Amino acid sequence: MDPLTVLLFSVPVIYLIFLIWKRFDDRRDRDCYILDYECHKPSDDRKLTTEHSGAIIRRNTNLGLLECKFLLKAVVNAGIGEQTYGPRIVFEGREEKPTIKDSILEMEEFFYDSIGKLLDRTGIQPSEIDVLVVNVSMLASVPSLAAHIINHYKLREDIKVFNLSGMGCSASLISVDVARNIFKSHKNVNALVVTSESLSPNWYTGNDKSMILSNCLFRSGGCAMLLTNKRALKERAMFKLKCLVRTHHGAWDDSYGCCIQTEDEEGRLGFHLAKNLPKAATRAFVDNLRVITPMILPLRELLRYGIFTLLHKLRNGSGKVDAPKPTINFRTGVDHFCIHTGGKAVIDGIGNNLKLTQYELEPARMTLHRFGNTSASSLWYVLAYMEAKKRLKKGDRVLMISFGAGFKCNSCLWEVVRDIGSGNAWEDCIDSYPPKTLVNPFMEKYGWINFEEDGTNFKFVQSS
Repeated sequence: MDPLTVLLFSVPVIYLIFLIWKRFDDRRDRDCYILDYECHKPSDDRKLTTEHSGAIIRRNTNLGLLECKFLLKAVVNAGIGEQTYGPRIVFEGREEKPTIKDSILEMEEFFYDSIGKLLDRTGIQPSEIDVLVVNVSMLASVPSLAAHIINHYKLREDIKVFNLSGMGCSASLISVDVARNIFKSHKNVNALVVTSESLSPNWYTGNDKSMILSNCLFRSGGCAMLLTNKRALKERAMFKLKCLVRTHHGAWDDSYGCCIQTEDEEGRLGFHLAKNLPKAATRAFVDNLRVITPMILPLRELLRYGIFTLLHKLRNGSGKVDAPKPTINFRTGVDHFCIHTGGKAVIDGIGNNLKLTQYELEPARMTLHRFGNTSASSLWYVLAYMEAKKRLKKGDRVLMISFGAGFKCNSCLWEVVRDIGSGNAWEDCIDSYPPKTLVNPFMEKYGWINFEEDGTNFKFVQSS
C-alpha cells in the first residue's frame, strides 16, 4: 500500500481517536471535588446551656403550665446537649424584637470566621473564586447575603453568584448541585459554597406548640466549603462527588405545608412543624432512595434483592406462611452514613429503615447532641465528626441524606479521595465523644413541672 493511501486511511482513524480522547478528557473536567470545608463554631458566650434555656422560657409570659410541660418533654427528648449555640439576641433578652442588623451580624460572624479560615488553609485567593453559592433559608436581605461576602472579600466582578432562600434544611446539597451543574460546562472553576441559617429573626416567642418545637431543635451554625473541578487540584481534594439525587414533593399539599414559616393567631412569626411531618419525610425518603439506590449499590446486591423479592411474592401468592420482606444491604455500596440531624426521631427513623448499627448512627447522634440542628449545615458537622474520629480512609464512600421544607429529600454519594483526619469544629472536644450519657439535665432542674396540676397561678421557677 503506497504512503498516500496509508495517509488517507489513517487521518480519519486518528481524528476518531482524537474525538474519543477529547470526550473522555472533557468528562474528567466535569468532576466535582471538595477541596476543603470549615464548620463554624460560635464563641462560648453563645452556648445555650440548661440555665440559659430556662431563663429564656421563664421570661416568655405567653407560656402556661401545659406549654411548659410540653417544652420540658421536648427539650429532654430532643437529644440536644449543653453546648449548642444560639443567636446573641436570646442572651440579651431581645428575642421578641429582633432587628435586621441582628440577623445580618449573626451571619457575618459566621461568614468572616469560617470563610477566612477556609481560604487561609487552602491557600486559595479570593480572586481565584469563580462561583459563589449562598443558602440561608429564612433571611433575605438587600443587598443579598452573597453581596455581603463579595464586598468583604472583594471578589471578582465577573463572579457567578447564586443566593438561595427558602430551601430549608436540605439546601446545602442543592447548593452543591448548582456548583456541579456549572462544572459540567465550565473548566477550571473554583466554587465557594456557604450554608447556614439565621435564627435571630425566627426565634418564636408565642405559645403555639407546633411552633415552640423549633426553638428546642434549631441552633446556630454554618459551613463554608470550596468545590473545584480543576484537574491540577485533584490530588489535594478531600472528596469526589459520585452522584446526587433531589426529590421534591411540593406538588403534594400535605407535604408542602408540613414545614412552613408562618405567623400564629397573635401575629408572632415562627416555624410551624405539622404532625404529618414524619409521614411526608418517609414518602420523600422512599422516593429518593428508589432513584439513588441503583447508582450507589453493586449489581450483585441489586440482583440478590430482586431475586429474593420475586421469591417472596411467589411464596405469598402460594398461600404459604408470610415471611419477612427482603431488605437491601446498603453497606455493600456505602461505608459511612451522613444523616441530617433533624431530630432524634429523624435519625432513628433512617436508622431503622436502612438497618444501621449504633456505630453508623453515632456521628449524627453526637452532632445533634453537640451542635443541635443547624439546618442545612448539619450534614457537614456530621461529616466533620467522622473526620475527627479518623474514620474516613481513601476509597471510602459516604452517603449524605438530608430533608427540607417544601417537602424535599436530597441525597448524594461522596468518595474519599485521600486519608483525612483533621479536627475541624470538633477539635477541642472529640476525645470526650461519645459521652457516657446523653441524658439532658433539664429534667433534673425542671422536672417538678410534671407534678404541677393547677395552672391558674403557675409560675416557672428554677429548682434549687
